[in-house]
Amino acid sequence: MSGITTPASRVFSSDNTAGTSPEILEAMTRAAAGQALPYGADDTTASVRRRLGEIFERDVDVLLVSTGSAANALSLAALTPPWGSVLCHRDSHINNDECGAPEFYTAGAKLIPLGGDDAKIDPQELRAAARHKAGDVHSVEPSVVGITQATETGAVYTLDEIRTLGSITEEAGLRLHMDGARFAGAVAALGCTPADLTWRAGVDLLSFGATKNGTMTADAIVVFDRSRTAELAFRAKRAGQLASKMRFHAAQLDAYLTDDLWLRNAAHANAMAARLQEGLTAVPGVGLLGAADANIVFCRLPRQVVQGLLADGYAFYHDRWEPGVVRFVTSFATTPQDVDQLLEAVGRHADRPAPVGATPGP
Repeated sequence: MSGITTPASRVFSSDNTAGTSPEILEAMTRAAAGQALPYGADDTTASVRRRLGEIFERDVDVLLVSTGSAANALSLAALTPPWGSVLCHRDSHINNDECGAPEFYTAGAKLIPLGGDDAKIDPQELRAAARHKAGDVHSVEPSVVGITQATETGAVYTLDEIRTLGSITEEAGLRLHMDGARFAGAVAALGCTPADLTWRAGVDLLSFGATKNGTMTADAIVVFDRSRTAELAFRAKRAGQLASKMRFHAAQLDAYLTDDLWLRNAAHANAMAARLQEGLTAVPGVGLLGAADANIVFCRLPRQVVQGLLADGYAFYHDRWEPGVVRFVTSFATTPQDVDQLLEAVGRHADRPAPVGATPGP
């Protein structure tokens, strides 16, 4: 799945594989002309901060970073002491896909994985974990709850679900961080306000993802608890995330937030996943798995279908979770024709008899 020779129309492995929205490229070209103050003192960075304040309906502080991993790790470090713990879902990105960055940047805080359907934290498990050995000097101290919106399975926390987790977090005296790598997809799916989905539900810091949804190299930390801003600023500099030519990060995000491009991109990606999901339900032998509220679809495919798609040059994750389980991810760049061609290929391979001696699919 190198992606080097795979046609773009056949890549469903991740939304990270998509390019950049034309509006964002144009904004970067404009930013390349003339002079601008460095380290975020430029007018475009101020514009991003102002736009995010309008979107979230309150004053916020904003730190621009180059990766979602940096946004997550720096946020958790600002909320968690080295002897603390981060309560998160066992399938979360911070638990499985950050190469220990949260532990590194917090100087040793421990991640405590919890369960729950669709990669959403179970409230009862959280309630118990938030009190477990609290104040016991022999154990790590429960300090922060980390939730992912949308989740790694493509499910979306509802407003009520976030409010419930926020209430439990507040009652236990913990802080709440949201990994919003696909936050735009969640907002588009729920049709709610970003404010209701975050700080009004108790979120202290948001990793505002954008690279999966149209930017090139820019994500952000949106700070609702502004008492953390000074520490975050020092941590960002120390981590090499204070870009000297910050205007190029800012130009991307400023264009991303202009005329609701971020929501339009996300709504399109979600619609392509819904189109794919609907088409898969009509194919014999295909079983959908879990909720696909945003732009990720998990399903079971017969072995012959997986092998046939790979032979056709399709790129997607398979057998990573268990045999026969496949993940398809759509993006702002996915077209209806891309989806329909994939569905045609799935149907074509599903109709073929399994090769003699082949291992039966699930």
